[in-house]
Amino acid sequence: MTAPETLLQVEDLRVSFATEEGVVRAVDGITFTVQAGEVLAIVGESGSGKSVSVMTLMGLTRGQNARFEGKAMFDGRDLIAASDAELRKVRGAAIAMVFQDPMSSLDPVYRIGAQIIEQIRVHEPKVSKAQALDRAVDLMERVGIPRARDRVRSYPHEFSGGMRQRVMIAMALANSPKLLIADEPTTALAVPIQAQILDELRRLRDQTGAGIILVTHDLGVVADIADRIAVMYAGRIVEQGTLEDLFYDPQHPYTWGLLGSITRVDRNRAGKLPAIPGQPPSLLAPPEGCHFRPRCPHAFDRCTELPELVSRLPEAPEHPDRCWLEPERKRTLRQVGDQIGLATGETVIS
Repeated sequence: MTAPETLLQVEDLRVSFATEEGVVRAVDGITFTVQAGEVLAIVGESGSGKSVSVMTLMGLTRGQNARFEGKAMFDGRDLIAASDAELRKVRGAAIAMVFQDPMSSLDPVYRIGAQIIEQIRVHEPKVSKAQALDRAVDLMERVGIPRARDRVRSYPHEFSGGMRQRVMIAMALANSPKLLIADEPTTALAVPIQAQILDELRRLRDQTGAGIILVTHDLGVVADIADRIAVMYAGRIVEQGTLEDLFYDPQHPYTWGLLGSITRVDRNRAGKLPAIPGQPPSLLAPPEGCHFRPRCPHAFDRCTELPELVSRLPEAPEHPDRCWLEPERKRTLRQVGDQIGLATGETVIS
């Protein structure tokens, strides 16, 4: 059996922005890969660097005050070092992106079909307008938009949020990309619509073998579709592993906090839902050593040193984390009541 093709290899990516207050280190040395036919979920709370990381791959964070280090190899090309002209050939064709806000991602003054047709013909100029229209209708039908032949002439305001997100997925599929980046694709959508959007992403993966990077803060979404997970906190990846690794044997206290804050529908909740204490750090002046240290109830003296992202589990060499605690000690500390969580007295919703 042949090994799956590595579509994307990101090595030590760093992104910083010069501001009036100082330098914001939004992404601080992250490394990951995406294989063909794989769904990699990047999870973490707002401000952790998830969206900046993937938008940098698309060249969408470039600016006078932005600084980049590291590599992101895709099809033999370094996306970080590529020129704007080279990236324009890649964007929308080999790599496509579904943005997180379906309500504002489409141009309000152009018909839906015209926007899909434009993307097709920019990358495939030999395709006629009529052929592109037929393909646009087919794409809209493929993502579950009813009466696609009629609705291709509709404007964005005539579509609901869920339908607009389907249009965004149709646009992303227009040129059969090798890699799809979905940035919070289910945010602000009703739960039934979320399930339909995830079905479309899963169908894309199964039918085309495309790799998918799913950016989200919702571990419920992750559990439904991801193959591997990278947990980000304050610009760094603090834990990586398979879906089973992260849900059943998490190694970093931040991951415990994320898992513990999920409402469990399969259990009666007698108390209150626990929250991770404190606030995320300012990336202008992050804490010394482990960035999670000020919020971690298990921090000790060595946490002022930065832990490497390495596996501390002999039986799981591909499950690295950034925590100095010994694995057996972690398994004891992460057990809060009858589930995994972060021990804390602070609570949110009743």
